[in-house]
Amino acid sequence: MFVISPDGRRAYTANVGAGSVSVLDLKKRGLITTIPVAKTVQRISMSPDGSRVYTHDQDAPRIAVIDTATNKISSWIELPTSVYASATTPDGRWLLGLNREQRLYVIDVQNWKVVHTFDMPKSSSEILIRPGGDVAYISGTGAGKIAVVDLHTWTMQPPIELTPGVDGLAWLPTTRE
Repeated sequence: MFVISPDGRRAYTANVGAGSVSVLDLKKRGLITTIPVAKTVQRISMSPDGSRVYTHDQDAPRIAVIDTATNKISSWIELPTSVYASATTPDGRWLLGLNREQRLYVIDVQNWKVVHTFDMPKSSSEILIRPGGDVAYISGTGAGKIAVVDLHTWTMQPPIELTPGVDGLAWLPTTRE
């Protein structure tokens, strides 16, 4: 569970049991600092411009917002329930937070408020936003489905039906020949 800054110079790791985030210098291959966050955290995401890192307090319903210029928590996003994973849209406007109780929250990053909530498949665990920022895919490990949310109309689309156990998601660019 780590993210790499857009310039490739730093990595940020979510240290689940330690409840912290480590900041790594990738060129020097060393630790810059460790940021205490909570008793337990889960997963990590980064704003597209690399200015913020988000990790999820598992003992309180909130997301830590870490300023990457200072490597300190700059604010907290309060939520109805704790979230497990998050992802930002490519334009940096929205942060999507996913809890383990089948809820997806859409957070306005200008005021840190939840503006949309969606029901998700059983045991959802991963969020992937299409590079154009128009669709979010959410894996439903227990249900064997990938939920599809249209991020322009804020509506659920028909799910992608798979088999139970589907988990990680990745986007790979293709070339046409």
